[in-house]
Amino acid sequence: MSPRLDLALQSGLSLSQPLTVLGPTLASDLSALPRETQMVQPFKPFHDHFANQGFAVVPEADDPCQDAIVILPRAKALARSMVHQACARASGVVVVDGAKTDGVDSLLKDIRKRVAVEGPISKAHGKIFWFQSDRQAFADWAAPEHQTADGFQTAPGVFSADGIDPASALLLAALPAKLGACVADLGAGWGYLSAGLLQTPGLKALHLVEADHTALNCAQTNVADPRAQFHWADAVTWRASEPIDTVVMNPPFHTGRSAEPELGQGFIRSAAKNLTRNGSLWMVANRHLPYEAALTDAFSHVEEVTGDNRFKVFHASRPRR
Repeated sequence: MSPRLDLALQSGLSLSQPLTVLGPTLASDLSALPRETQMVQPFKPFHDHFANQGFAVVPEADDPCQDAIVILPRAKALARSMVHQACARASGVVVVDGAKTDGVDSLLKDIRKRVAVEGPISKAHGKIFWFQSDRQAFADWAAPEHQTADGFQTAPGVFSADGIDPASALLLAALPAKLGACVADLGAGWGYLSAGLLQTPGLKALHLVEADHTALNCAQTNVADPRAQFHWADAVTWRASEPIDTVVMNPPFHTGRSAEPELGQGFIRSAAKNLTRNGSLWMVANRHLPYEAALTDAFSHVEEVTGDNRFKVFHASRPRR
């Protein structure tokens, strides 16, 4: 059991089934909870982690529950939306657990203005507190039904929710006129790159691979084309059902606050495995990330084709087998 939740239960917090946990992560030790507890996690690797532990896991849900636990995310708008979701679904207690670096103190202050809070309990650089669910108190914290950025549909908490990512724009501008008949966008997000890829001549199939179910839902709106195929999957382990001529990607480099270059390195290896013998990879990355060695290990030809002081764009071809 996570140390803060364990302390809260020892201090008088009582949880009843049906119980829902919103946003559990790999850092959330919830192994002591009953397996009938529902986990709501749209990020595929985290979703699969809790499914492998025997929990009932869904990417999204709106069915009612007795009590709810909110594991605080980094994005403020998403955190507020999750509190609203918990209150809309739970008829009993809503628990909020989060790290100080993720804004738990600020959220606690805002919630105290609306409802009576029990706790809070501080432990391990974070806080946990709880309150009686109130469906009206947080009505204005609901996520907007149609959040848009530069004409595209987005959602709170997804990558680049407020506008087109400049690295992706740099990559799209650097792509050649023709990319082949079958293209994959690894880590497609809400679909900006894929929307541009559909304009390339000769494209017959476009695979959008995205681990965030919320972002993929947005992509299905932004990339409304019969050639598009949508895959809720971890791009690191995804395997295409057909040979891929070109992979295009702006890979993530963290799931928490610290940079994790191995994520992008995993994307590079996945691209090489999915490409045809003469296939190509086009990718953009932050200037400081160490991807060159992974690229030369996976491809026979690698070059930096453009960039600026923030980003670099690579073209790699002929994957090594």
